[in-house]
Amino acid sequence: MLGAIIGDIIGSAYEWNNVKHKQFELFTVTTNFTDDTVMTIATIDAIINNIPFNESYKKWFRKYPDEDYGVNFLYWGNSDSLEPYNSWGNGSAMRVSPVGFYYNTLDEVLLKSKESAEATHNHPEGIKGAQATAAAIYLAKNNKEKHEIKEFIENTFGYDLNERLNSIRKWYDFDESCQGTVPQAIIAFLESNNFEDSIRNAISIGGDSDTLACITGGIAEAYYKEIPENILSKVNLILPLEMKTLVNKLYGKRVLN
Repeated sequence: MLGAIIGDIIGSAYEWNNVKHKQFELFTVTTNFTDDTVMTIATIDAIINNIPFNESYKKWFRKYPDEDYGVNFLYWGNSDSLEPYNSWGNGSAMRVSPVGFYYNTLDEVLLKSKESAEATHNHPEGIKGAQATAAAIYLAKNNKEKHEIKEFIENTFGYDLNERLNSIRKWYDFDESCQGTVPQAIIAFLESNNFEDSIRNAISIGGDSDTLACITGGIAEAYYKEIPENILSKVNLILPLEMKTLVNKLYGKRVLN
């Protein structure tokens, strides 16, 4: 879950400045958190404080209204409505990592990830993207092998996870849909060797870099169980105290100072 936030932060410098290789600086002068982090924190708040997802998403949007939200979410966030708007965008997947991390059964994860998506993204593709991401995190957390995670996601959600990153880099462009983001993010994890490598994989295909790395980072943290200290220390300086407090509460220990 912290891995998702880290992916967003590192990817932020490359969303509008794509790279198609892995030899880039992890942290630059423009590195910062974006809407992906804000909404991930909102999901944490909803889970641990028993707040409806739609209320928490609107609450945190209004705390941080200038973090590069999608146009439809921006309109929803500024409105008085709590009704969903049938989105198939990748926002449902980028914010869902705490669900995969927190709940103790796969059934709970699938139910709660659907609930989190439906707060705004109640299109079938929006729901599927959130469920696939949360399920991958849950399976990785519970020590499933990569081939087992791949097989479950393909069989349950119908995503094709067979294309290699070297092929994806040649054609991939900005895609804000779940169906054009989640499979590629999972493949970036599947081809990785460690947490940092997974983030570099995700960003290296271009496109919506912060969201790709956010989705990949959540799965990678759950699988590798370790985030390098040099990365944690940088992120610790970037996140506001109220966000770090909620992260620590979800983990049940101090992981950020």
